[in-house]
Amino acid sequence: MDPDIRMYNNQLNQEDQAICDMLAEEISQHLPDAENKIWHAHPVWFIEKNPIVGYSRQKAGIRLMFWSGSDFKEEKLKIIGSKFKDASIYYNSISQIDKNDLKRWLEKSIKIQWDYKNIIKRKGILIRLK
Repeated sequence: MDPDIRMYNNQLNQEDQAICDMLAEEISQHLPDAENKIWHAHPVWFIEKNPIVGYSRQKAGIRLMFWSGSDFKEEKLKIIGSKFKDASIYYNSISQIDKNDLKRWLEKSIKIQWDYKNIIKRKGILIRLK
């Protein structure tokens, strides 16, 4: 795990840290070639410099967000806005994490990608990569 992500996780309370440690482990296992780092103050995994998945501590819990998740067509992933293609799930306990769901979502995150890497260059327009 990237040392900065380890530091991010370690500053959380015990339950949140356990959730984030499990998420980081599972994401890294299923996206072994993805680069991971702290980006905009939160842990994020990238494929070819395109953000794929990340998590953050928010008021509602630990938010696991998939940048292209709205196209995964997964009931448990909630679409918050309509401008982008992201979808999220919140966790408040490690027991809420379904590793089978997470694995499926991570597999979809490889196959379904929108080009967030060039969104500024394209003035907010997203183009499907995969």
